[in-house]
Amino acid sequence: MMFIKSTLSRLLALVLVAVIALVGCANNSSGLTGNYTQDTLAVIETLTKAIDLPDDAADKTDVQTLAREQINDYISRYRRQSNSGGLRSFTTMQTALNALAGYYTAYGSRPLPEKLKKRLEQELKQAKIAVDRGL
Repeated sequence: MMFIKSTLSRLLALVLVAVIALVGCANNSSGLTGNYTQDTLAVIETLTKAIDLPDDAADKTDVQTLAREQINDYISRYRRQSNSGGLRSFTTMQTALNALAGYYTAYGSRPLPEKLKKRLEQELKQAKIAVDRGL
């Protein structure tokens, strides 16, 4: 009887660990793939859309939520990788992402100031050029 309880307990623990691992790996709502070039271009596209979105757009909240998720996932995924962390495209992206994330944190869904929009557009353009060149 004791052997059965012990075995069931271990089996249940193993199943629980497997489920947690699978759920953790499958929870990629940001849509990033792990390919640095593709992910950088996808984040640039999302952020450009978020920046250019009119204040009265129906999907504004959804786009901003996706932008926040992609910012967090992108930075956490590529910051510590030696093959991407030192690239010019990454450092430029990091500057833009930090600026936008800081604005979202401080001001929520308020409209972006024109000065910040222009700065972000310029940095995203520079990052796109750098990633296209492999820098």
